[in-house]
Amino acid sequence: MTYSDRVAPLQACSSGALTGKVRVPGDKSISHRALILGALAVGRTEISGLLEGEDVLNTAKAMRSLGATVERTGDFAWAVKGVGVAGFAQPRGPLDFGNSGTGCRLVMGAVAGCPISAVFDGDASLRSRPMRRVLDPLELMGAKVGGSEQGGRLPLTLNGARDPVPIIYRTPVASAQIKSAVLLAGLAAPGVTTVIEQEASRDHTELMLRHFGAEIVSTKEGVHGRRIALTGQAELQGAHVVVPADPSSAAFPIVAALIVEGSDILLSDVMTNPLRTGLFTTLREMGASIEQSEARGDAGEPMAQLRVRASKLRGVEVPPERAPSMIDEYLVLAVAASFAEGATVMRGLKELRVKESDRLAATADMLRVNGVKVEISGDDLIVEGKGHVPGGGLVATHMDHRIAMSALVMGLASDRPVKVDDTAFIATSFPDFIPMMRSLGAEFS
Repeated sequence: MTYSDRVAPLQACSSGALTGKVRVPGDKSISHRALILGALAVGRTEISGLLEGEDVLNTAKAMRSLGATVERTGDFAWAVKGVGVAGFAQPRGPLDFGNSGTGCRLVMGAVAGCPISAVFDGDASLRSRPMRRVLDPLELMGAKVGGSEQGGRLPLTLNGARDPVPIIYRTPVASAQIKSAVLLAGLAAPGVTTVIEQEASRDHTELMLRHFGAEIVSTKEGVHGRRIALTGQAELQGAHVVVPADPSSAAFPIVAALIVEGSDILLSDVMTNPLRTGLFTTLREMGASIEQSEARGDAGEPMAQLRVRASKLRGVEVPPERAPSMIDEYLVLAVAASFAEGATVMRGLKELRVKESDRLAATADMLRVNGVKVEISGDDLIVEGKGHVPGGGLVATHMDHRIAMSALVMGLASDRPVKVDDTAFIATSFPDFIPMMRSLGAEFS
């Protein structure tokens, strides 16, 4: 069934105080990587807390198509029997990633180091997104691309390298997807593959590679950058992975609790990796009450319980170097900024233009249609907060799950209900978003 077959409009209305304790779904980035590295390892990998959204399930299907054994063993518990580095088998049909750019681009890296060919495809949204910036370094390593649309768009055929070449690659933008694709391809190459970032992106791939036994060293490069060196042709060993709760998913109930008067909620096991918590930093600068307790860690990833209480927010300036640590959260930050007093300036958001939709334009449209004054200046987003939002608008989601969830959060505290044209895409990252928010007291109809 395609998304267009099950369009699901919804509206959010002004709610009473949100209360309760919940655990948002497992982190999507960790879930993708656990499945992929489990498939490239020797032996059995056990994963608990896996996000069972459509994006991750499509990655699981791709791993099966490439020869790994992947099975669900319980609630959010999965096991993978891997085929070893460069051991993927020729898939019988296309690898369909649905709406998932992360799954698609990471698997491209893993396939690029194997002597096979695979067709990569996805839904209409994923087919519209350019893949060239990931394909360029993979071609330098010996992979070849055929049958693609202009700009390296899907569907395309990726022919993996028979003899992968290690490279030193400087990423053109701060992107964990580019970095991860190069490192995954580098697993099969002799010698050392090096990725240099001017701005450090999320480091989940490095941490998990180390957890599975790879030799990988990350050092500081310049003021904000990192140099990551991976020794190739190592044998990865199956491991146990506990997937922490996704901070990008936690962003929605967090902002909802901040803007709905009287709210007081607890979120358990939220990832607190500093390369993912730019939103928490920004919200605290705005005056948000977000308390952290019960800190622990697994496989190099820290996590903690968060207590969030309704707060009076003020506008701030968000520096461009913070973007890599919160790139998926700017949409819901813009909602928080709408309820703040004063202007919030979010700088350096170029990356938002090449996500599931042009998120920069879509965010501005979401705010304007609900009576918020907003401006795009180059790659900056400027929101003029007035302490309240008129609401009453119909938000076009553009097949983007984060726009849908952000708009619904806005409606929980706006003067009039906020409608979204389709919530079906929420299942790609947060299948239980609507029932979970209702359990806290959110009013959806």
